[in-house]
Amino acid sequence: MTLVPESATITSPEELREILGAPMPRAVAKERVRLHARDRDWLARSPFCLIATSDADGNCDVSPKGDPPGFVHVIDDTTIAVPERPGNRRADGYLNVLGNPHAGLIFLVPGRGETLRVNGRASLVRDAPFFDEMVVNGHRPSLALVVEIEQIFFHCAKALMRSKLWKPGTWEPDALPSHARIVADLRYAKESVEELERYYSEDNYAKKLYQG
Repeated sequence: MTLVPESATITSPEELREILGAPMPRAVAKERVRLHARDRDWLARSPFCLIATSDADGNCDVSPKGDPPGFVHVIDDTTIAVPERPGNRRADGYLNVLGNPHAGLIFLVPGRGETLRVNGRASLVRDAPFFDEMVVNGHRPSLALVVEIEQIFFHCAKALMRSKLWKPGTWEPDALPSHARIVADLRYAKESVEELERYYSEDNYAKKLYQG
């Protein structure tokens, strides 16, 4: 039994526009297809991005990527590359790209409410000369996600202002159980809570950030 009545479901662009209204001219005009100098400045200061993908059937994934500021390599005015670092090897987003070569990225700069949004055609590259420029702590990426930009624009700060994301006084990290406790409660690991606490500790993770 659904809790949302069928009559309340929006099914057409006309219905959506009736509720939201038309976009402001400035919001439409800000779309671009090439990197501006200000985009390059932003990428040079961004240590974190989110990459959205979907497979050929529309199943979606959003993956976080982070490294020292400027970790995303600008190949030219219409192409960027995101290096791969050691992780859990699920490769959900990468597998999606193999079936549907499109991706949406949002780049954040700590303390700034605005974000930079990039949408484009994505591909996976196993090696290229620019990989040498993406070495961090001796780790040369094993592959990179290359995105040919089709749309780029800055997004306003309202969402981050509402969420108070950068306001430390609103943070309550200890209101939630530790990640080790969450993993134990979800029961997909056989280790004890104590073993998981050691595994997921910041010190232990720090040793493995760039280890394959």
